[in-house]
Amino acid sequence: MELTHFNEQGRARMVDVSDKEVTSRTAIARTTVTMYADTLSRIKAGTIGKGDVLAVAQVAGVMAAKNTSNWIPMCHPLPLTGINLAFSDNGENELYIEGTVKTTGKTGVEMEALTAVSAAALTVYDMCKALQKDIVIGPTHLVSKTGGKSGDYKHSSSN
Repeated sequence: MELTHFNEQGRARMVDVSDKEVTSRTAIARTTVTMYADTLSRIKAGTIGKGDVLAVAQVAGVMAAKNTSNWIPMCHPLPLTGINLAFSDNGENELYIEGTVKTTGKTGVEMEALTAVSAAALTVYDMCKALQKDIVIGPTHLVSKTGGKSGDYKHSSSN
């Protein structure tokens, strides 16, 4: 497999997507935030001193997806057509954050989905760190992606 992010001098470059076909593209990413059961209960009850953790994390994830190319040097700035973050938990000590990002364009939105869930998880940490400093973020992974030359992808644990 050819590494496309290197120029003829072996230096990093942003890939030229001029000749790629415009297709509908979607990416879903997921992360886990592990914490004490009491911390998760307080998040769900809305009793964290800094405010509504999940509402702020939702906005942070959307903002991060929209600004991915400002964070990841070789990402193309993309006109995103949809961003959604959903929260669930195991009823004990794990918060799950799933982000879905969509566009119609010449390159995929995997990095935008991964950035969205990462920023949302970091926001949860920031808002809860006064209660618990040993919150663990991850694993973070791409669940699936559709569209583009390389075709569809589904993470093996997502079957």
